[in-house]
Amino acid sequence: MTKEEQPEENPSGTEKGKNILIIVLIILVILSGWRLFTDHQEKSQKNEEILILTEENSDLNIRLDSMTFQLDLRIREIEELGGNVDSLIRIKDQLIQERRVETNRSAAEIAALNKRIDAYSGLLKEKDNDIIRLRAQNQELFSENEELKSSKAEVEEEVVKLNIKTDELEEKVTIASRLKAENIIVAAVNSRGRERIDEFRNRQLSKLKVSFSIAENKVAPEGLRDVFIQVLTPNDQVIFDIAKGSGTFELEGKEVFYTSKQDFIFNNSQQQLTYYYEKGSDYPKGLYTVKVFSEGAEIGSSTFEVK
Repeated sequence: MTKEEQPEENPSGTEKGKNILIIVLIILVILSGWRLFTDHQEKSQKNEEILILTEENSDLNIRLDSMTFQLDLRIREIEELGGNVDSLIRIKDQLIQERRVETNRSAAEIAALNKRIDAYSGLLKEKDNDIIRLRAQNQELFSENEELKSSKAEVEEEVVKLNIKTDELEEKVTIASRLKAENIIVAAVNSRGRERIDEFRNRQLSKLKVSFSIAENKVAPEGLRDVFIQVLTPNDQVIFDIAKGSGTFELEGKEVFYTSKQDFIFNNSQQQLTYYYEKGSDYPKGLYTVKVFSEGAEIGSSTFEVK
């Protein structure tokens, strides 16, 4: 083949390669820009979430300070009126401890603590009613004392009446303390109504069911009785929620919390009582105790375990 017959090199192939390289570079620049944009968006979102949590923690601390102040007001007034403030002091100490926590609570912790403060607001309303009642009692006692000062004979007569009433009350408490709760069964009820007793897991615990019968007792008088149950955690703390019917009652001269309450007319017929409690959150694993009280005395107990 002669020199004139050799084919000429195709310049269009080189040009095409350059175009492809330019396109690849453009795509890489676009991808890099998009990555920078998304990183900026994520960082902005995280900063916004941190700011929201900081504000929510600040608002929560204000609520804690306000609730502690309100509790302190009730404690001072109830003490002056001669009432029991054990439960209020315990709650106040808990809130003070919570207030010492740095402002790094999670959203779930903030929501849980706000829920507890809402429940304590309901307890404050109850204590306001107690304050009104104690004021009335103190006023009544003051008036009675003024009348009793009129003569020594009247004072002695009132003392005799008070002693009789005290003796009658002590006798009733003694009789009521003889009531016994027997055949106590603690069961976990799941969302479909199925029950499991003694040992169960949180997924089976939509509701806690406690049932028992009142033992036969021919010496106990018939009438209305209040029966309280306490559900105690593995570290002996009473599970309670004011919004779900929990509250306080007197036990051996002290104010204690109860989980649930029920009244019934005692007629010595071995009546069956059943309680349901929906906690709304998981139970920590461990051995729990259920105690039953009536008329200021423990009348039975049982245990269950959460696996």
